[in-house]
Amino acid sequence: MVRYLIRRVLWACVLFIVVTMVTYVIFYLVPNDLAAKIAGQGSSQETRARAIHYLGLDRPVYVQYGKFLWRLVKPVPVHAGGVPVFVRPQGDLGRSFVRATPVNDLIKAAAPVTASLVFGGVILWLLIALPIGILSALRPRSTLDRTSMTFVLIGISAHPIWIGLIFAYVFGFKLGWFPISNYCDFFNAQGTCGGPVQWAYHMFLPWLTYAILFAALYARMIRANVMDAMTEDYVRTARAKGAPEARVLRSHVLRNALLPVVTMLGMDIGIGLGGAIFTETIYNLPGLGKLLLRAIGETDLPIVMGVVVFATFAIIVFNLLIDLLYAWIDPRIRLS
Repeated sequence: MVRYLIRRVLWACVLFIVVTMVTYVIFYLVPNDLAAKIAGQGSSQETRARAIHYLGLDRPVYVQYGKFLWRLVKPVPVHAGGVPVFVRPQGDLGRSFVRATPVNDLIKAAAPVTASLVFGGVILWLLIALPIGILSALRPRSTLDRTSMTFVLIGISAHPIWIGLIFAYVFGFKLGWFPISNYCDFFNAQGTCGGPVQWAYHMFLPWLTYAILFAALYARMIRANVMDAMTEDYVRTARAKGAPEARVLRSHVLRNALLPVVTMLGMDIGIGLGGAIFTETIYNLPGLGKLLLRAIGETDLPIVMGVVVFATFAIIVFNLLIDLLYAWIDPRIRLS
């Protein structure tokens, strides 16, 4: 287990460096007028040159990237009672070129919104996909199976933006059941907007929009996996020994059929972070997707790199947890 974790952490470090380096280089090559944005429109050429030099943007890209990486990993001692207890990375993402605000503060403000959308959407799509996939596999070619496959076809074919606009128009504008914009904080209430109830009420339509595509994909995958598992020899053996059907389904069929689902879940969290941009745009959620789109439009490199660093780190950590969960579900897998 320890050797496995060390290998994964080392591989995660390499992946992190590659992703951030490629993003930095690509953004560096994009034509832009950073001097005017930093020094302000109408500023003199001398003022622009001084601002560019102050930020180090007149140096080679590898020097700029090296300084960016050093600000992230620079060891900082953490004191308790005046005594250094342990060392942590500094994690400084710099300041926004346009807003002159620390990128760490912008990420801290936007990350909870995206996390609420992604993890709420994951729970919702699993709650939709699991019963549909399992029941469809247990009754193939039934009315339920045909209806669920129609849902799968619509969910896979429709774009999240189109689905979001339809939901916002029908359930938000016409019926008035749910709000179609804004975000209520789970902990800090602002007037009547805040708390768990208002948070879930405002997030339901974004969750549903976000979950439809993945729910359709997972329902189809779960149906196929369960149908394949039910034809295996170990299932027939368990039934021949007189095991109850519920136990066969729970202990033999589902435990093996859901292993690929766990693997896909780890990869789809990363894809879902990218897909969150569409949902946040439709429902005007102040998350990482909206922050990233605005930063790209303004050529604000520190914010772009901050979002990339945060998303890369989150994906790496989540995939490591999924790998450990996979090994726990299937004891035949040896991490070492």
